[in-house]
Amino acid sequence: MSPAAAPSVTPARPLTAPEAVRTAVDARLLAFLDSAAAGLREVSPVADRLMEPLRAFASGGKRVRAMLTWWGHELAGGAPGEAIASAAGAVELLHAAALVHDDVIDASETRRGAPAVHARFRQEHASGGWDGDPALYGTSAAIIAGDLCLALSEELFGTTGLPVTAEVRAAHDALRRDVMLGQFLDIDLEAQPVPRAELAARASEVLTHKTALYTVVQPLALGAALAGAGPALLRALRAYGLPVGRAFQMRDDMLGVFGEPETTGKPAGDDLVQGKKTLLVAAVLERAEPAEADWFESRLGAPGLTPAELAEMTALITACGAAAEMEARIEEERAAAETGLAALRELGVAPESLRALGEFADRLTHRRA
Repeated sequence: MSPAAAPSVTPARPLTAPEAVRTAVDARLLAFLDSAAAGLREVSPVADRLMEPLRAFASGGKRVRAMLTWWGHELAGGAPGEAIASAAGAVELLHAAALVHDDVIDASETRRGAPAVHARFRQEHASGGWDGDPALYGTSAAIIAGDLCLALSEELFGTTGLPVTAEVRAAHDALRRDVMLGQFLDIDLEAQPVPRAELAARASEVLTHKTALYTVVQPLALGAALAGAGPALLRALRAYGLPVGRAFQMRDDMLGVFGEPETTGKPAGDDLVQGKKTLLVAAVLERAEPAEADWFESRLGAPGLTPAELAEMTALITACGAAAEMEARIEEERAAAETGLAALRELGVAPESLRALGEFADRLTHRRA
């Protein structure tokens, strides 16, 4: 059956269990990275020092985007197996590239409780007593490592063997392009003096384009396009995925302030230290008393921010009602996702699959601090 003639959904077959998806994607990634490392080693044994941090980095994570790529494929009638594992693995390598570069941009020292890639390279340089500036070496090597991840993502995607239709190309292009735009929107928002009245709209723009589309909507669309999905299914997946992705980032912003380092892999209050202008921050500036809002804004991302000031900022977020507002918004987005689930139900998606999508949305949006 050609992709154009493929059914919109597969009502009789439930979605592959999350753990099985993670296992299959992990195995495909490991095999591919082993092969890539062997090829680069033939050029120079020094390549191992570039590949090893990437192998370690790509071995972790929740595989959210891989899972949704796989499930989008199945919802459009695609079969589980190595082909979709390759596509899902390629999405994970794109994500790894974004994270490596993101840590450089944010000057984040840790990722998932371990040194960020640029920090790892910097430490290697410093401990070895090498020539030059360790920080510059670490940053340069991490940029190259992220670029290599992008190249490897393309290479792995090319191994799927699945038909690359115009719809697949469009979905693949959007996934790669929009995450870059979202990243720029983020750093531009942080750099510019944005009027308080505009901050919520700008932060919402970043939340949508940097995270919601790239994390949920576009992986679903890519997987579905690879199985020949029709417009009705793609619309339903977007109606489900966009609010889930927005709620996911709102929860991430809450964890960036209130999360435990053991859970987030980042220091407590890291988003305040970095000066992230999130919807949560916009809510504080709207709700707090004028003097408190002025003080909060002056300390956001300020050099020399003390632990006492950080604790006071965190307390103000709760006291002014901003934290409660964000929790309410998360619940509103999660409820909005039911519209997409209803549309998928109308298309004949199996109850077991709908339940899996609902439970997955709950896990994304109700992560504990």
